[in-house]
Amino acid sequence: MMGLSVPHLLIVALVVLVLFGRGRISEMMGDFGKGIKSFKQGMADEENKPAPPPPAQIPAQPAARPQVTLNGDTVVDTNQPAG
Repeated sequence: MMGLSVPHLLIVALVVLVLFGRGRISEMMGDFGKGIKSFKQGMADEENKPAPPPPAQIPAQPAARPQVTLNGDTVVDTNQPAG
């Protein structure tokens, strides 16, 4: 299997230039360069970004006791303080 030689590469480059035109190729390369620059800037921004503060601790609330029912009627425990 043979690789592409210099004459083959020149023919391919000439065909691409004829198909797309010099202005369109330079425009695509400019857009490509802008994309790489934007990507590098985004990566640098991520590295310089301060770490987010830890989430605030919410005090734990005591678990609510389930109401005890008997045949659909609420049973009140008179031994427990009201509250």
